[in-house]
Amino acid sequence: MGKKALLLIDVQNDFCTGGNLAVPNGEEIVPVINKLMSEGDYDLIAASLDWHPQDHGSFVSQHPGKKVFETGELSGQPQIIWPDHCVQGTKGAEFHPDLDKEKIDHIQTKGTDKTVDSYSAFRDNMQDRLTGLSDYLQEQGITELHICGLATDVCVKFSLLDAAELLPGVKIVFVEDASRGLSEDAVNTAKQEISAAGIDIRQAAELLPEKPRPAICPRPPKQKKFGR
Repeated sequence: MGKKALLLIDVQNDFCTGGNLAVPNGEEIVPVINKLMSEGDYDLIAASLDWHPQDHGSFVSQHPGKKVFETGELSGQPQIIWPDHCVQGTKGAEFHPDLDKEKIDHIQTKGTDKTVDSYSAFRDNMQDRLTGLSDYLQEQGITELHICGLATDVCVKFSLLDAAELLPGVKIVFVEDASRGLSEDAVNTAKQEISAAGIDIRQAAELLPEKPRPAICPRPPKQKKFGR
């Protein structure tokens, strides 16, 4: 019998309000994810962490004269210049404090090599090295994988697309309302790519098992009152 897993992408402080690379309203997904974890029928829950060295090559601090979100270069490839974020061991790299971390079975770090960026939880952007997550999920016998987190148009999208490629035969589902993106236009474009890859787009409530309805006991028949 197949197994179902939930994969949380980068639900970290730096991607929430007040963080160095905040996704608008990113923290709103936390209660949705907590509900999925507590009420969903998952056999395994995994989570990825952006886990950068402080001199990561995608950081604006490593590109004098460049501004955030401009295009620079990293290892000979075009690279979006990001604010310094999710540096190993910092508060910004920690899971959001309201996330129910006790329910997470497996944590996958990514972005640890300063010479290449890693949006996907499965491999780096050069597609040269796998993180090991795909092998782990296959070893666990996962046949259905639900993915959500931050940000829809970057790390979530690339994780979904890689999952569809690297996990043949596994049903991949994008949980839309348990994710947030950097902009509405970017999210709409990402959803088109996700759909084109044959990935289902669902809402969290659709993925929760139906609760049994309480049995309704019939009312006893009214007793006839007889006069004396």
